[in-house]
Amino acid sequence: MRTLRARWAGALAVVAAVLAVPAAVPAVALAPSVATGTPVARAAAGAAAAPATPATPQGAAPAALAPPGAAVTAIVASTPAAAALRRDVRIGIGDQKPDMFSDPRFVALGVKHARLTISWDAMTVPWEVQQLDTWLADARADGIAPLISLGHSRTDRRSLPTPERLEYEFLRMRQRYPWVTTWATWNEANHCGEPTCHRPKLVAAYYRALRRGCPKCTILAPEVLDMPNMSSWVKQFCAGLGFKPKLWGVHNYVEANRFKMTRLRALLRVLPRSDIWLTETGGLVRRDNDSTTTIPQGARHAGEVTRYIFDRVVPDNPQIKAVYLYNWNAGPADDSWDSGLITPAGRERTALDVLRRVLRVGPRPHASFRSPRKAR
Repeated sequence: MRTLRARWAGALAVVAAVLAVPAAVPAVALAPSVATGTPVARAAAGAAAAPATPATPQGAAPAALAPPGAAVTAIVASTPAAAALRRDVRIGIGDQKPDMFSDPRFVALGVKHARLTISWDAMTVPWEVQQLDTWLADARADGIAPLISLGHSRTDRRSLPTPERLEYEFLRMRQRYPWVTTWATWNEANHCGEPTCHRPKLVAAYYRALRRGCPKCTILAPEVLDMPNMSSWVKQFCAGLGFKPKLWGVHNYVEANRFKMTRLRALLRVLPRSDIWLTETGGLVRRDNDSTTTIPQGARHAGEVTRYIFDRVVPDNPQIKAVYLYNWNAGPADDSWDSGLITPAGRERTALDVLRRVLRVGPRPHASFRSPRKAR
């Protein structure tokens, strides 16, 4: 343990500039008390010997970690604004891969929340159970509180369970992972790529089923995507349920990447006393999924979007109580979606620098979110 602590202290004492952290911010070491063999211990000991993680469902190879011996500086709330943000708004990262839990750069952020989307019937598919076991074990070893969002089946995308069947599957998950206590009813339930698009009343029954299955858990109403039907879908859901839930998940990719809040604010008017969690958000670097919805993209653009989320969207909308950026590291270059804070080659993007700044000094309300343009 003394050897491990020495490695940990040494790895975190190196100058922060190696990772392009602003030089004016002093390095602060994380607590060295970690169990041997956990993702934290592997990260702290230097990524040179870090074991590979299992392949993702798409077979994507893990992104490279920081080079052996690279410095990682712990992020701490060093200003009143940063402390207020951490107190009032939950900051998390969503990623389907467990790679981030063994990346020293993620460990140094001090982020203690992460989100994972799984299929409603995951417990019936052995390879899904194995992947879920791995992701949750690594999260738990790092002291990360997971948000698990249910969604369509990966073996039969259009299949929908009865509320009774969903409750049964949920109880199986609860029995296997009793320490997971934060759940979202359905991922992007209003998206018409989901079988729930025209079934808001059925999803209301799903919400009731999850609340019955775990009365003490934190259960989010269905997560909705900021498409034109978002507010009308939510109204139909609430009519079927008979009341308006307190907690909602929102994915505001469309408007955030257009630097707008019109649909978000329309939803807030529908849910004036509810708390909104942005359970998936972030700047789009690249998308090639044949969608007819046009969204700006690019690495510089993604950094601007990240600033816009924290410096405009969050300060201007106090109902927002959580922000989960998606995702940590990009998959292979031929993946159809890339909004990673880390490139496929393992390099950091501007969006990660923005997140570091937000965690250190807090939001800068109404500051410019645009990146400097080079003069022509």
